[in-house]
Amino acid sequence: MESACRYAIALIIFAFAPSVFAAELPKEGNFDYTACWSGTSSTISFSKTHTARSYEHTGSIRSNPPGGIFDKDTFRCVGMNASLGGKNTGTTVCESIDRDGDKRLSYFSTAEGKVTRESVAGTGKYDGMVVSATVQPLGPFPVIKEGTFQDCNHQTGTYKLK
Repeated sequence: MESACRYAIALIIFAFAPSVFAAELPKEGNFDYTACWSGTSSTISFSKTHTARSYEHTGSIRSNPPGGIFDKDTFRCVGMNASLGGKNTGTTVCESIDRDGDKRLSYFSTAEGKVTRESVAGTGKYDGMVVSATVQPLGPFPVIKEGTFQDCNHQTGTYKLK
């Protein structure tokens, strides 16, 4: 009975403290993940050729294969898109957090259909991280409720830690 109790306690500790047993993150490498989110927006529909939209959304990341860098991180973003006389632009700032509580701050800009990602800042293991990424939009998806949206993107690239 006593050995079974010790075994159960050890199993509980192991199950609820995975970061204690996790391998250290390599200083550089590749990443491949899908990020999906949902959020709310506010739109100005001035005319067919002049619109603007602000939004906030939250989501989560799954890496390919599972267990890779950024896997199961969650994030929150705020941004704005505009279509002014046929010219489409947009900016988004996102804060991500991992299971250890370390954070990343990213800036996305969109111009003429191309998305560019920039790593702005990080805490903990992400302090000083440099990322080069390709972002492929996967949506948009159908609107389930007016004023909301759901979407995903696929990101691949490289990272280098300090």
